[in-house]
Amino acid sequence: MKYISLFGVAVMMVLNGMAQPPGKMPPSIGHLYGKVVDGSGKGIAEASVLILENKMNPETQKAKEILLKGVSTRNNGEFSVEELPVASTLKLKISAVGYAAYEKEFPPLGGNFDKDLGNIQLEKDVKQLETVVITAEKPLVKMDIDKKTFNVDKNIVTAGGTAVDVMRNVPSLQVDIDGNVKLRNASPQLYVDGRPTTLTLDQIPADAIESVEVITNPSAKYDASGGDAGILNIVLKKNRKSGYNGNIMAGIDRRGGWNAGSNFNLRQDKFNFSASVMSNQMRNKTTGTVDRYNQGDTAVNIFQDNLSKTKGGFLFGKLGLDYFVTNRTTLSAGIIRVHGKFIPNETIDIQTDSLYDGNTYSKLSDRLSQSTREFNALGFQAGMKHNFKTTGEEWTADFNMFNGKMESDALYTMNHYTDNKEVTGTQLQKNVSSGKNRFMTIQTDYVKPLKGSTKLETGLRAQITNTESNNENLIRYPGADDYIKIMAATTNYKNTNNVYAAYASLASNIGEKFGYKIGLRAESSIYTGRLINSGEKFKNSYPVSLFPSLFLSQKLNKKQELQFSVTRRINRPNFFQLIPYTDYTDSLNITRGNADLVPEFTYTAEFSYSKTFTGNNTFLASVYYKYTDHLITRYYDTAINEISGKRDYISTFVNANSARSFGMELTSVNTLSKWWDITTNINLYNSRINTDNIAGTSQDPMWSMFGKLNNNFKLSKTFTMQLSADYQSKTNLPITTAQQFGPPMSSAQSASQGYIKAFYGVDLAIKKTFLKDNAASATLSFNDIFRSRKSDQYSRGTGFEQYYYRLNNPQMVRLTLTYRFGKVDMSLFKRQNLKGQGEGMQNGMQGMQ
Repeated sequence: MKYISLFGVAVMMVLNGMAQPPGKMPPSIGHLYGKVVDGSGKGIAEASVLILENKMNPETQKAKEILLKGVSTRNNGEFSVEELPVASTLKLKISAVGYAAYEKEFPPLGGNFDKDLGNIQLEKDVKQLETVVITAEKPLVKMDIDKKTFNVDKNIVTAGGTAVDVMRNVPSLQVDIDGNVKLRNASPQLYVDGRPTTLTLDQIPADAIESVEVITNPSAKYDASGGDAGILNIVLKKNRKSGYNGNIMAGIDRRGGWNAGSNFNLRQDKFNFSASVMSNQMRNKTTGTVDRYNQGDTAVNIFQDNLSKTKGGFLFGKLGLDYFVTNRTTLSAGIIRVHGKFIPNETIDIQTDSLYDGNTYSKLSDRLSQSTREFNALGFQAGMKHNFKTTGEEWTADFNMFNGKMESDALYTMNHYTDNKEVTGTQLQKNVSSGKNRFMTIQTDYVKPLKGSTKLETGLRAQITNTESNNENLIRYPGADDYIKIMAATTNYKNTNNVYAAYASLASNIGEKFGYKIGLRAESSIYTGRLINSGEKFKNSYPVSLFPSLFLSQKLNKKQELQFSVTRRINRPNFFQLIPYTDYTDSLNITRGNADLVPEFTYTAEFSYSKTFTGNNTFLASVYYKYTDHLITRYYDTAINEISGKRDYISTFVNANSARSFGMELTSVNTLSKWWDITTNINLYNSRINTDNIAGTSQDPMWSMFGKLNNNFKLSKTFTMQLSADYQSKTNLPITTAQQFGPPMSSAQSASQGYIKAFYGVDLAIKKTFLKDNAASATLSFNDIFRSRKSDQYSRGTGFEQYYYRLNNPQMVRLTLTYRFGKVDMSLFKRQNLKGQGEGMQNGMQGMQ
């Protein structure tokens, strides 16, 4: 009887497929699964499960039901139906001998394409009708109670680039010319797939990114560290289609840089395997000038003309495996491997004017820098997710370990000249450094639905970080034959930073429109460090700190919603800020850590309003306020340079009294026509740092504005175009507390009082698809069309004043080619028996995110 039913279902599906009119079908990535049980909870075997779709008959102009999928339940009563459309109204029909028929109709799956229907009980004499509540179709921008998700698949401007290019097109994010990202004028904590990472944006290919989650005010569920900057979570692409599929891509830019890569995914029965490899080779060019005036016993003016060229690249590889133990239990494992090598070279022409007794004396010199930096990273991820039969109840466990190694060596040649450009002396400096780190997290989370809409979330987390840094400086003075090791500028250092946390949050609704989520997180951390050379030890132990969070939401009529949140967070000083080592690698930018730093605490309040209009139009408005005590900020001090023996300016870190900022952010996503959609983001803000406890006066607050505009045009069925622009008005110099990857030679710059002049940038890209089913595409992109995305700064501090200008890779042009391949017909992978065919579609799709 079972085989006859399956044969009949197959015949009906073929006939219905032949009768359907041609046209573009909606995405078929929906997945429904569950278990059919009797009154005692025992699974019912060989029950018939049918999925039907309501469609309009073109002849009668009346709706009729079309059979999409049909399976039989397994011996334990479980069933799974995949490759369902997400934009259609579906009906579930279940029948079994001796039981009353069961039917259920529900609206389109939309963004919730993976749905556990739980245990479905069949009655012997009563029909049970229920309604399943499914969320609507996922928009380009999704607003949750504690985060905003931006889908970046449509960003063709970023093709062939890195995650830095993606961030330039994400609302709310500001990106400077060095690739440093700011969220509301501060550096966010970087996550990949919901986990902290030691990868930087330069090391993640743009083509591997599916979406970006911007969490401006993280709840108690998230790591409390990161201070007032929030969290930036990069979600990598995953393929959920059955069968095999993938793509191949390659590109080149106008400076000779190139990129290439491939993705492959195989889904068969209980296993899903994915692999990706990408390489990005770059040829960067940066020009700039520095004009600095130092006061003191002798007034000195230093003018530098900089030219920096960097070549190199990285290789990114990822393997992933999901094993669907049952419909409700998934085991996942993944490996990420990154290798990179960069060769930055820089030439700085320097003119130094000194004032003695009313007369000006000039000296000419230049500094040639030749460096090599190489890094290797290896990450392993393992996870488990179990969905209980109660809808919404789940348990997850994660293990994440990331190891990184870095080696670098640099040779700095300082030539001194006469007025006639004759060399009078040459000084050589070598810097050899290496480092490694290990980042490990263990985490488990449990979600338990309670009465009604109430939901309890709890979790435990341990984060263990080990870092080692070795730095050696050698110098050969003019006229000398050998290098001398400068012991005061040579340091080997190890540190361990462990953070332990537990959290609980309770979410519920009062009525149908008011919701709340209240949480509490407890964290304790221990930091230990040791200077290997001297044996000197440092230790900071921070007791248990509590971090409450509160989120409120009120739904209004006509698809409107209000949200309010308030949180407390912490920013602990990192390794580079704490290490009591003076880095003389760059004589124009000497830095030193401060082992006496204490953590800063930030209190954030945010109020938001959202409105969804017809035609996929969304408007978001937020006002926010942040207050931070013991703010960690850069500070310029003077000390004797152990290499030159002269007094120099040294950049270090101190705890300021406090800081506060407030502002308003507006985001609008509009579909103006079938061929044009536009995303607009504006952030108006004001910030002030109280540095009365440090020498000097506090910087005056300044009103500033940041804006982004992103246009997508469908010129034809095969041509699309994207035009984006960003603008930053005059603003105070930002707080620089994060260590970002980049060239080691950034010349002299300051993070003291001052401002950044206004700048803007415009990007354009055109994409053409071709071949059957548009399997191939070519994208031509133009970045910084008007050479206007510059860094033009003015800074001042005790004893100095400086003007700083840089321009990095203007008017970049890239060409990227992509070809998609694959077959998602499950007949290629079905077993040779009919029972196996019925089981072939019961693999869960709830893999770890």
